[in-house]
Amino acid sequence: MVPLRQTLSLPDIQISYLEWNQGNVPLLLLHGLADHALVWSSLGDYLSEHYHIVAPDMRGHGESSKPDRGYTFTDAIADLEALMEHLGWSDAHVLGHSWTGKVALIWARQHPQRLRSMILVDPIFVWKMPSVMKVTFPLLYRVLPFLQGMGPFASYEQALNQARQLNLYQGWSSLQQQVFQAGIEQKPDGGWGSKFTIPARDQIFEDVMRVAGLTDSIDIPTLFIQPETGVNRKNWQLKPYKTYLKNLQLCQVPGNHWPFLLKPEAFNQTVQAFLQKQREHNSTSETLCDV
Repeated sequence: MVPLRQTLSLPDIQISYLEWNQGNVPLLLLHGLADHALVWSSLGDYLSEHYHIVAPDMRGHGESSKPDRGYTFTDAIADLEALMEHLGWSDAHVLGHSWTGKVALIWARQHPQRLRSMILVDPIFVWKMPSVMKVTFPLLYRVLPFLQGMGPFASYEQALNQARQLNLYQGWSSLQQQVFQAGIEQKPDGGWGSKFTIPARDQIFEDVMRVAGLTDSIDIPTLFIQPETGVNRKNWQLKPYKTYLKNLQLCQVPGNHWPFLLKPEAFNQTVQAFLQKQREHNSTSETLCDV
């Protein structure tokens, strides 16, 4: 099924989103920092028969508005609340990758009735960080793979060559090519760069470091997807999730921080199996599953 590109117009911003409107069960897919909704095209197609799926471009990303200000967790959650209201959803299964894994956790803490379940795909920066960490931001902007594709680039070819060296595009499949092409644009000066904006990058990083993701116990059924070569590979990294998430399932999948782009078949099957358990109202006590 080909998703439809839709737009939610709010007083001060437009949220662009992809919608697979074939099934009935609401499922919200949230992309990570510097990505956009099309990263979920394989998963959306795979699950579309049974789920009503919506994948927004978060503000500052993709086809959504890019204001100069307004990139806190509070702003992101307000956008998602407005989107849920627009769709007529009282609750939904929510999947968040990387940065939006933390968004989902904060949302679940503030409005637990909104989330039927959570799927956290290799979330990052779950803890509040010391303010001194801000001096490291310029270094992080240069070395984090998902920011190295921002540009600016003198030409499309230069941007393409850089993208093909990044972890999220290993293998350079047709899906990865589509994601790259949809996330880049020619700038007014003739150069090329990501549709993700610098104000969004800077302000999101500030709030990521300022706000803690896990502070209280959460009882919502949760799947933690742990890629083999992802960010969360050590026990100390997993400990906060095991401590605060009281209805947790941990699943390992092949691939790196972007398993849905590198190994989409295994990733899709893992998500489907977890959601099927929720549909069947089975318990999800903490277990480890291998795909």
